[in-house]
Amino acid sequence: MRISSLLPSTLKPSLSIEAAHKFRLTFARDRQSLTFQLGSSDIGHASLERQRHVASLANLLSLSTASKALVVGAQAHCRAVKLGFRDDVFVQNHLIDMYSRCGTLGDGLKVFDEMPRRNLVSWTSLISGAVCSGELDVGFRVFLELMRSGLRPNEFSIGSVLKACAIIEAWELGMCVHGLVVKLGIENDSFFGSSMLSLYSKLGCVEEAEQIFKYMGNCDVGCWNAMIGGYVLCGCGIEAMRLASSMKTEGVIMDEFTLINALKGCILFGNLYYGKQLHGLIMCSGMQSRIPVMNSLIDMYLKNGREMHAFEVFDRMLKKDVISWNTIFGAFYEEWDVTKVAGLFRKFMLTGLKPNEITFSVLFRKCGNACDLNMGLQLCCLAMHFGLFHRSTVTSSLINMFARCSALLMARLVFDSILSKGTGDFNELISGYNLNCCYPEALQVFCNLLSSGVETNVFTIASILETCVESGNEKMGRQIHGLIIKRVLSGDNRICCWLVKFYIRLGRPDAAFLCFHALEKLDLACWGIMVSSFNGSGFHSEAIRSLNLLLEADVKPDEFIFGSIFNSCANSSSFNQAKSVHSLATKTGYDTHVYVASSIIDAYAKCGDIPNARLAFNQSSGSDDVVIFNSMIMAYAHHGLVREASELFDRMKLANLCPSHATFISVISACDHMGCVDQGCALFDSMKSDYGLEPSPGIFGCLVDMLSRNGYLEGAKGLIETMPFSPWPGIWRSFLSGCRIHGNRVLGEWASQMLCQLVPENDAAHVLLFKVYSEAGSWENAEHLRQNMIKKRIPKSPGYSWVQVH
Repeated sequence: MRISSLLPSTLKPSLSIEAAHKFRLTFARDRQSLTFQLGSSDIGHASLERQRHVASLANLLSLSTASKALVVGAQAHCRAVKLGFRDDVFVQNHLIDMYSRCGTLGDGLKVFDEMPRRNLVSWTSLISGAVCSGELDVGFRVFLELMRSGLRPNEFSIGSVLKACAIIEAWELGMCVHGLVVKLGIENDSFFGSSMLSLYSKLGCVEEAEQIFKYMGNCDVGCWNAMIGGYVLCGCGIEAMRLASSMKTEGVIMDEFTLINALKGCILFGNLYYGKQLHGLIMCSGMQSRIPVMNSLIDMYLKNGREMHAFEVFDRMLKKDVISWNTIFGAFYEEWDVTKVAGLFRKFMLTGLKPNEITFSVLFRKCGNACDLNMGLQLCCLAMHFGLFHRSTVTSSLINMFARCSALLMARLVFDSILSKGTGDFNELISGYNLNCCYPEALQVFCNLLSSGVETNVFTIASILETCVESGNEKMGRQIHGLIIKRVLSGDNRICCWLVKFYIRLGRPDAAFLCFHALEKLDLACWGIMVSSFNGSGFHSEAIRSLNLLLEADVKPDEFIFGSIFNSCANSSSFNQAKSVHSLATKTGYDTHVYVASSIIDAYAKCGDIPNARLAFNQSSGSDDVVIFNSMIMAYAHHGLVREASELFDRMKLANLCPSHATFISVISACDHMGCVDQGCALFDSMKSDYGLEPSPGIFGCLVDMLSRNGYLEGAKGLIETMPFSPWPGIWRSFLSGCRIHGNRVLGEWASQMLCQLVPENDAAHVLLFKVYSEAGSWENAEHLRQNMIKKRIPKSPGYSWVQVH
């Protein structure tokens, strides 16, 4: 059977060996002034001369393989044929290896088929080349033919097959190969051991990998590295660091791969102390000259939040490669000035290194985060100059940058210019439309994706579910749910969470619970999303029910879940529930957490229990956090306790806590409720003069409400007209409510007209103006307004109230 028949039809030999006889090759070693000519057809028959030719051809083919010089390798092949080495197994094996490593596996298979004699190295070279070329199916088939040929596979052929099994996560086939290894009695071979450890780790079977490592009698540093890397791959950072530490006691000398894997373990576990110890070990062992080790060290400091340490390591590196620069480019966050990134990029260009697609991908995303379109366009021109514009990583990051900068037309132009669109390109465009609230366009892109035959992934489904959630497209959302079930993706946590949000937004908590319970593995993040989604959509009893289910599952709530539950208790005025959850938070130790403590204060205040709110504040105010003070000040404000709110504000200043916008909103609201207009205006003026804070829209809203409620309607009108923000419906409703209270019909009509322009179908403007007319005795105008509401089909939202039965 010819092995080339196993190759897919898309992979055919790319070079004609017979047509290449015209090439002649000169291999010169200038430094040693030694020139060897392979041009003569007068081949001596002496054994020594033949060995010299074979060695020279083998060396040249090895150089061609290392440098991926296919043309030079093909010329050497032609000379080998001309010199009569077609039957030389040693040369033919080098040819197979050269062709497969240079990306022309078809030529390697052709050489293999034409070999009159083959040995185990021939089979092993072909199997290894097929796996390295990504033709895993061919590698498996050739391995089976090797078994049928009667030859016994060695550790290198088995290692290549195990590598292929790890790539495609072929569990059963990997187990079969493992059984073959045991049968052949080579399970203690270190080369095989490292391959087997990598396979089990890739499959997530870390316990099985531990057993193999434990019973291997001859573990070299490669096996140790494979086991440490396996721990990292399975997310076991502590075990990776522990095993790396035990290498010293076992007398195994660490190499650069050991240190790289150990640093990755520090990233997983977040152990900066151990990372610093590894840093010291790197310096003592002289590994600071190894660029990959230093790159991993920089990454470790960045992932542990030590940016300055990362920059120090980077500055002290004697040699840097493009990965070093890409890593440090990724250290810049959104709040950093993008000109600093530009300055660093200029230094990078002066080094003479050439940026790659990762460089531009990182920089484009940084420009997108900073919304710096100008810098992004300059980098875009540079990417074109280097011929990297149409690389997939570059185009997807470009789409992301333009979308974040609200340049959706440019994002679409980049997307349309891609000849072979991938899943990532569609995902970025859908996410970009979602970011800019262009939900119909996002749905259209998803439909185009389905019709184009491009494969969807988890991120695609999650993004389009977000579109359905935000746009309220129930029909499309249900169709996506059907697609999820068809593709067996309902067990994915991210997709499940978006399904939960979708059904909650539709008002279907029962369907949300069904989707939630379909998950095989519920983590705390899923529970948190479930509770917060119910709370955010007003399903407060369902949020509390979710907490009970969480406790029944023996899961401990975190501070975010507690905060959401207390918000539900506050919004539903569930006093008894608030007390019960407060007891649970105290028992678990989360009651003093800033986020939880402020939610407890707010819950008690909205349930009308100021003493318990004050008690919760006193128990948590030792942290002197501005958020907790804001919550207590707002609690006093809602209950009209202006004096207490002002005293707490003064106490906050004595504690050297800088007030925030929320603080001023709370205090001005207290002044609003008690009619202390002068005090409220003084606080407003002190924002910029004393604390350098620019008033936010919320501050202006509080001030307009305070002036309107207390009869200063002209002042409120002037403030609305001169504030640096466009008026929004809430501020017009506050002003119109003040007009109703004080019977100002003229200003009431003006405010009602402005509110109707913003929200024409909202009933608030008409109802408030109706009250202005009726309370002023203008019943004719009131009736005309009521008839106008009926004519325009503007229904009045019914009011309601509730009481809690103990």
